[in-house]
Amino acid sequence: MLNLYSAQIESISLHRVGNKSKNESAFLSAEPFSLNDEMSGLLKEYFFKPFREKEENYYKFSHEVDLEFNEICNSVSEIFDNPSDNHRLSKKITTHLFEQSNHPHIKSGEVYVVHFSDMVIDNQKTDAVGIFKSELKHDFLQFEENEHNLEILIRQGININKLDKGCIVFNTSREEGYKVLSVDSNRYDAKYWLENFLGVAPLTDENFYTKNYLKFCQNFAKDVVLPAEDKQQEVMFMNRAVNHFAKNDNFEESSFLNEVMENPELIPEFKHYKVEKGPKYSIEDVSNFDIANKAVSDARKKIKNVINLDTNIQIKMDFINPESAEKFVEKGWDEERQMYYYLVYFNKEQKS
Repeated sequence: MLNLYSAQIESISLHRVGNKSKNESAFLSAEPFSLNDEMSGLLKEYFFKPFREKEENYYKFSHEVDLEFNEICNSVSEIFDNPSDNHRLSKKITTHLFEQSNHPHIKSGEVYVVHFSDMVIDNQKTDAVGIFKSELKHDFLQFEENEHNLEILIRQGININKLDKGCIVFNTSREEGYKVLSVDSNRYDAKYWLENFLGVAPLTDENFYTKNYLKFCQNFAKDVVLPAEDKQQEVMFMNRAVNHFAKNDNFEESSFLNEVMENPELIPEFKHYKVEKGPKYSIEDVSNFDIANKAVSDARKKIKNVINLDTNIQIKMDFINPESAEKFVEKGWDEERQMYYYLVYFNKEQKS
């Protein structure tokens, strides 16, 4: 669980990187940026907003040979060990980013390297290092009074409501490559930011497995349950799956299948589907793990629980009370109309 509200900016360095393939250069500031309270508040909102809105997908630093060869991991470790050296190391980080900026699609932009205190992650207070980049410039209007008229001036700047790229490295799990959060609003160059610059890989923790297993179940429901049965059963399968995760602290696959799979004939289909599709979600060899409650809540919000009919009618199922959909909704076939129907039982209409 992440809490950014108490975080404070201890130091911040500001630089700029260009695109090497376009013969643009890098500009490294001689001194750290001097903050006042107003600027600190604006920048924290600019840096943190996308992380509050985005589900928590954690990464860790990695390297194909050994973690000690990951340049960003080494620089961040030095900042944690000696925070007063943040500015020197921010130049090193920015130079490394500049060296990766050699594809024509990569945009120039400002780079912020920030040392934070009072971050809270997993109920533990710690410090963190943030690396952020602003790329896209937007036109805005500025107004200026002269002696008789109000003039309009066109200026360019960044939108502080939308961070282009950023990562936060928390000073925890150092030996494993830290816990890293990353955002990237511009998907066309994701490899440049995550792989070439940061050198991170997904952190396979309980959040990762919970999220990926539920995504796998969602695709199983669409690819297998829906063709074998119908839309109602596809929705109900995911309903039961999410509720199984919500009421348990630990996941055990055989228990999950016995409770969730109402049609036992689909259990072999599930196991075969896992062999075939499991590697895509990194769960092919996973059958036991701790369940992350936040990942379950995030998944519940994203899973569609609506049956759309070709008669422009929608039936919305309740994910909190799945027994209602099973007890009070019946599907049938009308011979006279040659159409399917849903029969819905109720005592009274609820006021909205």
